[in-house]
Amino acid sequence: MEDRDVIKAFEDNGAMLKGHFLLTSGRHSDKYLQCALVTQHPDLCAKLAGEIAAKLPKGKVDVSIGPAMGGITLAYEVGRALGSRAIFAEREEGRMTLRRGFSLNPGEKVVVCEDVVTTGGSAKEVADMAREAGCDVVGIACLVDRSGGKANLGYPLYSVLKMEVLSWTAEECPLCKEGSFPYKPGSRKS
Repeated sequence: MEDRDVIKAFEDNGAMLKGHFLLTSGRHSDKYLQCALVTQHPDLCAKLAGEIAAKLPKGKVDVSIGPAMGGITLAYEVGRALGSRAIFAEREEGRMTLRRGFSLNPGEKVVVCEDVVTTGGSAKEVADMAREAGCDVVGIACLVDRSGGKANLGYPLYSVLKMEVLSWTAEECPLCKEGSFPYKPGSRKS
């Protein structure tokens, strides 16, 4: 898929929002990508997951894992495209952890899947968890890299679409300075 096709898929599904948003990272932005409105369509999600799978280094991936909530559907579809297991991590007592009987085994090759990377905090936390379990993390994959390739996660980052979307700390936010209050459409903090 070309970048314009991915952008069109987001626009056609009302997934590219404009306003004043509080992001999962705690930063503020005037744009928000609601990936669930895109991934709710199985055929489209499978196509995007196939794009991710094609970008990954050649070789077997044993496990596709996503942080809840945004990475669950994508990890499942990337796992299907790769022929790997697909699991997810959940936040429990402030840390990403495996629950529901999921496990990682030392030596497994893992790809972490996330819907959108801004700072990459959740995805990096899951990747670090996998590395601590003795896994080989081949990279972090996402639908949209909001950092425009600037996110430094300590792992290779693969994305279907790179776009630089401005974000600010609450103290720097020009929208807050104008008296606007941010809306939190989807967040691990909600």
